[in-house]
Amino acid sequence: MVRVTRSSTAGSGIPVPGPTRDVDLVEAIVTEVLGSVGELRCAATGRLVRQHLSMTQLHVLWLLEHHGAMTMSRLAELLDVSLSSATGLMDRMEEHGLIERVRTPDDRRLVLIRPADQGRRALEESAETRRDRLRSVAERLAPTSRPAILRAFREFRAALQAELDPAEEHHHHFAAAPD
Repeated sequence: MVRVTRSSTAGSGIPVPGPTRDVDLVEAIVTEVLGSVGELRCAATGRLVRQHLSMTQLHVLWLLEHHGAMTMSRLAELLDVSLSSATGLMDRMEEHGLIERVRTPDDRRLVLIRPADQGRRALEESAETRRDRLRSVAERLAPTSRPAILRAFREFRAALQAELDPAEEHHHHFAAAPD
């Protein structure tokens, strides 16, 4: 199916051809979303890297935030590294106060890795930086465009949530820090 779209002026008054087919529109959306996510990631992580938090350590914290506390073997599996490499990384992160190892009350042999206070603060700083940047971007949008953009993002988010299987065991978000 071919769909004709209006061309935009890209703010210069000069018409810029837009995608004309649904497949082109989908690819254009993917390109814009990935580009935006990459720019936000760079903006949010730059400050943390300057604080000597490595991208690998930040990735571990994001995994723990997303999946919840987990065993060392599960973490090594998600990172696609050997158990000894994951253990060394966790040792360094624990020394810096980013993660903590906790024993479960039901089975004292089972040790879980979870973010420590400093790790949670690093995640909060990263999230706040992204939020500040997004707020600045939204303020640059024409006030008359904001309602349509909000509707489009809500529709996009609903489609994203429908695509992700909420029943999958790995899909977990924390609203608050675990005890």
